[in-house]
Amino acid sequence: MIPMTLNELDRIREECKSMVTKRASASAAAAVVPVPGVDVGADVAIMLELLPAINRKFGLSPEQIDQLDAAVKGQILVIISSLGSKLVGKFITKEAVVLLLKKVGTRVAVKSVTKFIPFVGQAVSAGISFGAMKYLGNSHIDECYEVCKRIIQRNQHESA
Repeated sequence: MIPMTLNELDRIREECKSMVTKRASASAAAAVVPVPGVDVGADVAIMLELLPAINRKFGLSPEQIDQLDAAVKGQILVIISSLGSKLVGKFITKEAVVLLLKKVGTRVAVKSVTKFIPFVGQAVSAGISFGAMKYLGNSHIDECYEVCKRIIQRNQHESA
């Protein structure tokens, strides 16, 4: 269900940020493994689980949106498209996650190379992985937050 107040919305944002930090830590741990491709596979798996979980927390999963009445559903879809979001309210596919990871492609490429430098390289790789996952997760949270905030503001404006 979509949050009805800004306080509730802020609470959900903080819960999601905590979730992102935990998943980013898991990504960093996978980046330390000196086996080619393990880190990227882990990142894709993490994002395939994380992004839908964030959508659900904000009440913006495709299933949740489909259960709303037509007017509210229409408002949400207009807001999502006006923000240019590709992931809010959508089914998250492996292809969508790969495209998202390509946004931080330089970091991913550097991470893949540095992990083979003993000790320091693995630490750098883990740091890059953590930062990339944190950035992508928090960006998605910000988009969900903005959609819900606009809905709350519209509801407050209509009831005033």
